[in-house]
Amino acid sequence: MRLITLTLILFITSQAYANEQDPWEPWNRGVFEFNETLDFYTLKPVAQAYRNVTPQVVDDAITNVFSNLGEPVVIVSDLAQGKFLAALSDTGRFIVNSTIGILGLFDVARHIGLPKHNEDLGQALAFWGVQSGPYMMLPILGPSTVRDAAGFSVETLALTDISVASHVFESNELFYGMTYVQYLDIRADLVASEGLISGDRYSFIRSFYLQRREYLINDGVVEDEFSDDFDDEFEDDF
Repeated sequence: MRLITLTLILFITSQAYANEQDPWEPWNRGVFEFNETLDFYTLKPVAQAYRNVTPQVVDDAITNVFSNLGEPVVIVSDLAQGKFLAALSDTGRFIVNSTIGILGLFDVARHIGLPKHNEDLGQALAFWGVQSGPYMMLPILGPSTVRDAAGFSVETLALTDISVASHVFESNELFYGMTYVQYLDIRADLVASEGLISGDRYSFIRSFYLQRREYLINDGVVEDEFSDDFDDEFEDDF
């Protein structure tokens, strides 16, 4: 019930603000400053230390594990968009990497011709005609839109419910600990890309995020080349 209610509220909001990109900018900037401060004093120093002491092969293995855990969401998103061949490929990826790849530590599937697809429920909602709604800066989580926030909420609640039902996580501490490690891994990978940001950080990140999402939703068919220029640097981090 909570899942349906939350999704409905976000859907109505996205439709109401369909033609406005950032009507909540003052609030978003405040949240952005909060995130920047929190990142500066907590996550960034740990991410830099993690990057300095973690061998690349270990860093890649950690990234692969979390990528593999997200494959079921990718598969569902493929099916929701009618991308049945991609769904079959991603199912193969999940099976191969979960077994031969030792629970996703190694991306074996990539080496046998099963590339990773960047699909999520936000893109599935776009496929079904849901407007993106206003840009949102979420506390801790960062840039989003109302539509993407709805998709992310469904993914998170589904993962939590499945985890509880299957007793994958014996405690909340383990669940949140794994979540922290995942975001730490992402933050560490972004350290090297920070030099690409120029001008007003808020505006740059907003522009990049929105164009990156448009790029993914349209499977790379976009008029603006901004996403193409920066796609290689941020491909696995957003």
